[in-house]
Amino acid sequence: GKTTLARDLAAHFSSLGRKAVAVPEALRDWCVAQGRTPRPEEQMAIAEEQQQRVDDAARTHEVVIADTTAVMVAIYSAMLFDDGSLYRFAIEKQRGYDVTLLTGLDLEWVPDGLQRDGPHVREPVDALVRGMLDSASVPYRVVYGTGNERLGNALSAIDASFGPRPQVRDWVWR
Repeated sequence: GKTTLARDLAAHFSSLGRKAVAVPEALRDWCVAQGRTPRPEEQMAIAEEQQQRVDDAARTHEVVIADTTAVMVAIYSAMLFDDGSLYRFAIEKQRGYDVTLLTGLDLEWVPDGLQRDGPHVREPVDALVRGMLDSASVPYRVVYGTGNERLGNALSAIDASFGPRPQVRDWVWR
């Protein structure tokens, strides 16, 4: 759901005449290119690549919607390898984004390549992400719904994040 939402958000802002882009997930591309999931020592490079993609997009676009951020790489690294060393980097970068959106767990789980373990990890991962963001005092909004409803809920969450008079630089989706 998050990849579709990221693309829909970018398309929405583009339709408003804004130069917008959805930044793809580095981990997904890495797994496809390597034909496997990453090992512990490869996690930081993937987190850095995700951040670099966002930074590169921000140099040429008004609105940047990231399919994911280094937070997800850090969460998986800690969960799978008991390695919390990526948390500091991930939170530092997350604090630089204007808006953090999380997708709710209301959509059915769909297999999505090598990096997805299955529906049994959705709730634990969601709890870890929320806990990480909460403990670091990084505000976020959770988006629910399907199709246009989900897009509308995401746009409402973005609007609410900026208050009555938005001073928008970039919108970044996580």
